[in-house]
Amino acid sequence: MTETYLDHIVIGAKSLEAGQAFIKERLGVEIPLGGEHTKMGTHNLLMQLGNHTFLEVISISDTLTPPDRPRWYGLDDPHVQFSLEREPMLLTWVVNSNNLQKLIQQASYSLGASEPISRGDLNWFFGLPEDGRLLAGGLLPYAMQWCTDQHPSQRMANLKCSLKSLTIAHPYPDWIHQALTSIDAQHLVELKKLTDNQAPYFSVEISTPSGFKTLHSCTGPSQC
Repeated sequence: MTETYLDHIVIGAKSLEAGQAFIKERLGVEIPLGGEHTKMGTHNLLMQLGNHTFLEVISISDTLTPPDRPRWYGLDDPHVQFSLEREPMLLTWVVNSNNLQKLIQQASYSLGASEPISRGDLNWFFGLPEDGRLLAGGLLPYAMQWCTDQHPSQRMANLKCSLKSLTIAHPYPDWIHQALTSIDAQHLVELKKLTDNQAPYFSVEISTPSGFKTLHSCTGPSQC
């Protein structure tokens, strides 16, 4: 039986320094260094969000050899790069499965091909679109499968932050619900209906030592 879980939330940044400053400003904590993805030419910052989930801040590494393909999370997309030049932003989210290949086959939208990825001693399979694009602009999740017995978030810094909710806002939420249902992920999010003239976005609410904080995939719902 295929099981789907919320794995992590992804924030993009033009540099890890910019990402650290953003997390300090928005969540009030010092997120530590994670590591490098040599296959993708990226590096990250990592912290726990409770319940086997975590927060990843990712950026292009200036020291790693650029990959011979577009990087994941839309990081080579000029529009994404333009946005990240202004400030870090919520890019997308990722689910994990105990059977990624089956999940890819049953999905109503393209999750890409399952490819092996590693960072240090961690290994996993990740659904990678050939063009590296964000899926539905980041609203729909990527999918992965860990090759570990223990979820890697258990090894990450516990900064007393936890994910409380993930909300997707869209003029046609039924379409989002259908896509998420095809990968058994509909229970992981809350859906909000927008008017036709409002741009879609998603947001996460995080409990922090200084209270509840909300991050959006844009500068704020009033500007989405």
